[in-house]
Amino acid sequence: MPAGNSTADGDAHASAGRPIVVYNGESNRAAHDHATCREIARGLAVIKGSAFAGEYDAHANYGRRPYFVPTDTLIGIDEARALGIVSDTDLFGGVVPYAFVATKCISHPLVDERAKAPEGWSEAFGERVRDAVLEGYAAFATDDAMRAGLRLFAHGPVRIKRALGIGGHGQTVVRDERALERALADADVGEVARYGIALEQDLVDVTTHSVGQARVDDLVASYCGTQRLTCNNHGQQVYGGSDLLVARGGYDELLALNPAPAKRRAVLQACCYDKAAFDCYAGLLASRRNYDVVEGVDAAGVRRCGVLEQSWRVGGASGAEVAALAAFRDDASLDAVHASSTEVYGAHVSPPSGAAVYYDGVDERAGPLMKYVQVARDVHA
Repeated sequence: MPAGNSTADGDAHASAGRPIVVYNGESNRAAHDHATCREIARGLAVIKGSAFAGEYDAHANYGRRPYFVPTDTLIGIDEARALGIVSDTDLFGGVVPYAFVATKCISHPLVDERAKAPEGWSEAFGERVRDAVLEGYAAFATDDAMRAGLRLFAHGPVRIKRALGIGGHGQTVVRDERALERALADADVGEVARYGIALEQDLVDVTTHSVGQARVDDLVASYCGTQRLTCNNHGQQVYGGSDLLVARGGYDELLALNPAPAKRRAVLQACCYDKAAFDCYAGLLASRRNYDVVEGVDAAGVRRCGVLEQSWRVGGASGAEVAALAAFRDDASLDAVHASSTEVYGAHVSPPSGAAVYYDGVDERAGPLMKYVQVARDVHA
């Protein structure tokens, strides 16, 4: 299995020493997400032996082309090139040719031949990932979403997922036609037209696997693991961190560590999804890739497993990814580590001994929150 859209070693070494900048663009993420992105950028600057130059200023003279750490996946190949981003050595994150490609909506096909398709839509992608995802549909009009939901009821309850929802937000489970109508009546028509909305079979008793890869210059780390939930300051269950087995190198090196069967299956499904995306959407590039793969039980009592969505930007596991890359850089003999990222809500939180804190503050939306990462080197195949 390929490690990804790699670049020549000469290009990778040439990128060392470039100033590291955070690129927020039009992002409206919470303040803690922006602060986290800055800390990730600081960590990448250390790995690359470069200076952290803060947030990108189009009028600044950086001396050399900056290396970008975008808060969100960049949309538009021409827009990225205008920033000087032409390959995966130019950023920690990704670039997509169309807005919907950065969302969970690419995971599923359209419901029928009448359904509206956005410019750039790939029917081939849905065919190629059919066995790597759950039963579901993407829709770019609420009428299409209604037909899709009614068809999916044959598989049990339906989960409706806003394309721009993050960390489980913007999702609703419906069990009958009236509930489906109410849920779609609340959808933003403009958002659906541009980004889409996803509908898929709902599972219970779920485990969410994380599979991904991070590339910085000539360092590559590939990983698999599981996500944890935690209770936020509003009493809701939200993302609480990831526990990862990280290998130096590509997915072949990761599989050589003999992960548990469920994790191996998740890696293989993520590899299928990853290759299909880069084959079917021309211009797509990413140095940071993460795939959420769900495992659970459907309405018929059958255990299912499939890729939910991709993330080609700084995400919840990025603190662990960067910490693992730093460990590989510092010790050339190190082939694998266990790395974990943790998010804890509430005041007066104390991190474990040896943990590296990369956010500790009171966010205007989330309230008091701490994020930290831990790395252990006692990995045995």
